[in-house]
Amino acid sequence: MSNRDPSSDSPHDRRAFFRHGLSRLVRPAANYLESKLPGAPAHGAVGRPLRPPGAAPEPEFLDLCYRCGSCADHCPADAIMLLKSEDERQMGTPAIDPNRRACVVCDDLSCMKVCPSGALKLVDRSAIRIGFAVWDPGTCTRDADLNPPDNATAESEGGPHNCRICVDVCPYGADAIRIDKNRIHVIDPRHDGKGCTGCGVCQEQCPTTPRRAIRILPYAL
Repeated sequence: MSNRDPSSDSPHDRRAFFRHGLSRLVRPAANYLESKLPGAPAHGAVGRPLRPPGAAPEPEFLDLCYRCGSCADHCPADAIMLLKSEDERQMGTPAIDPNRRACVVCDDLSCMKVCPSGALKLVDRSAIRIGFAVWDPGTCTRDADLNPPDNATAESEGGPHNCRICVDVCPYGADAIRIDKNRIHVIDPRHDGKGCTGCGVCQEQCPTTPRRAIRILPYAL
């Protein structure tokens, strides 16, 4: 994988902003150890890994993917990992684990462009659907039973029972996630074209451990 020097990025470079700016913003709250393993587990809680942007439907993806690692090598955020699995169909296929590092939907859409097999198909940025963020109020430090704040100032002050990190770090803002009646509300893009892309920035920066209060799940087949 490519090891990029963050100091070489332009101050306006979007990738550098997500990789370093957001981490500085929420790391004191998050303060967790990233996995240093070279591979990710092949199966998550729902039985399927999160694939990179532009992935074909899972059965087709597994048939098409060369397991070449080109998408991982060209990922500027170092978000794509190659799976280790006893399942030969899954072994060596690319996946994203937001607990380790989220996709930043980079400017160049590199992973889709370099895929030689068509397992990752180049799609418009607005059509990217990696997965969908699901909020777990039982794990979240935010107290969903509190009365909604009287004004925006009170809401922005934060605090142990008023966490809003996932909302603040989302690169798509209120189009994808917002606070509604003191609960985290994720917008489903299948309804109006805008919404959560499943990039995983919210999950990466969520401060709850070991289980994140917001997690990206793959869409049903």
